[in-house]
Amino acid sequence: MFQTSPANRPRLGLRTFGLISLLSCALFALDAAAQTGPGGPPQGPVSVGTITVQTVDVPYVRTLPGRAVAYETGEIRARVSGVVEEILYAAGDKLKPGDPMFKIEDTTYVAAFASAKAALAGAEVARDTAQATVDRYKTLQGSAVSKADLQTAQATAAAAVASYAAAQAAVDVAQLDLDRTIVRSPISGIAGIPSVSVGALVTANQADALATVTRLDPIYIDVSDSSAGMLRVRAQIDDGSLKLGTKVGVALVLEDGTTYDGQGTVVVLGNVVSATTGTFDLRVQFDNPKRLILPGQFLRVKLTLGSTSAKLVPQRATGRTSDGTLTVFVAKDGVAKKVALTSSGTQDNAWIVTGGLEDGDLVIVDGLTNLRDGAEIKPVPVTIDADGVVHDAPTPDAASPDTAKPEAGKPAATGNN
Repeated sequence: MFQTSPANRPRLGLRTFGLISLLSCALFALDAAAQTGPGGPPQGPVSVGTITVQTVDVPYVRTLPGRAVAYETGEIRARVSGVVEEILYAAGDKLKPGDPMFKIEDTTYVAAFASAKAALAGAEVARDTAQATVDRYKTLQGSAVSKADLQTAQATAAAAVASYAAAQAAVDVAQLDLDRTIVRSPISGIAGIPSVSVGALVTANQADALATVTRLDPIYIDVSDSSAGMLRVRAQIDDGSLKLGTKVGVALVLEDGTTYDGQGTVVVLGNVVSATTGTFDLRVQFDNPKRLILPGQFLRVKLTLGSTSAKLVPQRATGRTSDGTLTVFVAKDGVAKKVALTSSGTQDNAWIVTGGLEDGDLVIVDGLTNLRDGAEIKPVPVTIDADGVVHDAPTPDAASPDTAKPEAGKPAATGNN
């Protein structure tokens, strides 16, 4: 029978002891993990940043879509027929009323004016001759001239006066036609690109315009508002929740989202509601010295009607439920509670909240990641700047390095929005 040598027995015992030690360590680690649980060691209250909300007077603003419309637009047309001899302006020129724009061939009109003047001179001679005859017949009446001859001379003189008046009118018409060979701007504005070139034949009062002149300063913005929105505003005025201001503030938001530098005025309030869209129109006016606003642009107009009492809640602190309800977490008794809000719009980076919060409530604005309703929290006062960035609230004595930070749960003095 094969027997193990004495030299091999201790070596086999050491290997067995090592395996037993490794197995014991593994079992101890599994037992510790089972006792601790999958979430690790128990967690304490989570620190969250809070601000204190208070009721304030918030401007009541309605943001409405609008479209820019030129203050004046003149379509330039020829009043006489002829060939365009010269274009007397350059596209983009700033014109005044009466500035020349086109010159139409005037040879025919010069000749017509000369002919009319000649006819007027002949009519003037005939009128004077007829009147002289009447004067002579009056002195000879009863001797060499009968009463019938005098009446005939008077009738001839009257006809000569009428002929003279007609000749004078013909001269005036000929002068107008001659003047109209120079086509002038009827308004102040910016000249557009001519639609005809030199040598083109144009006709009097043709349908196609030779060019356009557009006045851009000031400029109109036509705005549409719903009749339902108008009724809501009137209801808020009636119940006192909306206090009207002394005048309507009018601001303009450009297509790139920037606010136009300047305040507008309301020109016309619409008094008819569209049967197809349910909206009514109003027109506002803005100064436009830099021609930044051009006709046809789609813009947004902000009408500040007055003020309403509400609370401002930063948008970063809010969320939406599946049905679209606006919600926020509020710190109460060391616990986070989710609250449903009602709002009437936005101001800067905050919601205008009209229901769901009370004065002095601590709204959680920071530390919202994975925050659940009913979670234990430790409120820390913070502030939010105009860009929506959260900062620690200043201590009562910021100059003293030994001053303690505000206690959890106490509202920060600068935390109100």
